Amino acid sequence: MLITRKTDKKNAVDIKDSRHFKLFLPVFCLLICSFIAFANQVTITPIIESSTHLSAVEKHGQLSIIKGQLVNQYQQDVSLAGPSLYWSNNGWAGEDFYQKEVIDNIKSQWQASIVRAAMGADNEGSYLTHPKDNLERVETVIEAAIENGLYIIVDWHSHHAENHTSQAIKFFQYIAKKYGHLPNIIYEIYNEPLQDTDWHSVIKPYSEKVIAAIRAIDKNNIILVGSQSWSQDVDISAKNPISGFENLAYTLHFYAGTHKADLRAKAQIALDAGLALFVSEWGTVAADGNGSVDYQETEKWLAFMRENKLSHCSWSLSQKEEGASIFTPTASVLGPWSDNDLTENGKYLKQIIQNWGY
Repeated sequence: MLITRKTDKKNAVDIKDSRHFKLFLPVFCLLICSFIAFANQVTITPIIESSTHLSAVEKHGQLSIIKGQLVNQYQQDVSLAGPSLYWSNNGWAGEDFYQKEVIDNIKSQWQASIVRAAMGADNEGSYLTHPKDNLERVETVIEAAIENGLYIIVDWHSHHAENHTSQAIKFFQYIAKKYGHLPNIIYEIYNEPLQDTDWHSVIKPYSEKVIAAIRAIDKNNIILVGSQSWSQDVDISAKNPISGFENLAYTLHFYAGTHKADLRAKAQIALDAGLALFVSEWGTVAADGNGSVDYQETEKWLAFMRENKLSHCSWSLSQKEEGASIFTPTASVLGPWSDNDLTENGKYLKQIIQNWGY
């Protein structure tokens, strides 16, 4: 009898526990399912919003110059890298590359953060002789750069800009009114003044007039100022810099096959004086655009630019038969491009831009 009573009591407890379990099981399952659904939502979101997919402009926003350094909207140092288009002049070697598809591929294949539109303002077929054609090309590139989130240098590509000051002012006023509200735009107001074009009496007064016209419309975007001797004598500019305007940088141009330690010394003088430098044009070959790639000297320049966090655009998106061209004569203009479409210079520049980061 005692055994029977104990067994009955145990069975009663088992039945009670079983009822509790059956009541708890649906609630437990619901909790598990809810947790899984929540976990899936949490883990998917960061992948979609990953910063690795941000374009250069999405990442950096409005650029400015602080204490001689290009910085982003968070006042972090920035060093941008990309290629420069060739002269836009009608009938020259570069006008065909002023196409949206070219800029699309520079972004997707090369991971460029900037591109330069070298609008020819001198010589036959230039903006001064064919304004509609050249302006259309430049605007095509500007709008493609904006769509791709790239910074775009709008360059008055001239060796005698002071002879056409009013035309330069009119051009940059147009660009500033139409695009100056966007952070993508960088103005380069004088490509390469010649060696005998004096900084103090010619280049600086010209630049002050053009800068004032731009600043009346666009208060913020970076303006690049050319320096004497094909934008090399930045040490001269450092002795008498432009004052009264913010967010100015001075262009430094070099070609590694010709320009070596002596030009880096000039650049260092300007940097030490507090000037912001921007390498808006450079090449791996000789200054005349010919010859083979000077790897040894180019690597020294790359180290200098990295150390000083200089932004740069390399010459040039062209099929012209010279060492400085990026594309072979048989390459597709619009791309996409394989390495077989690239010259020795092009393959090297692609690698540099891809691995620069921003």
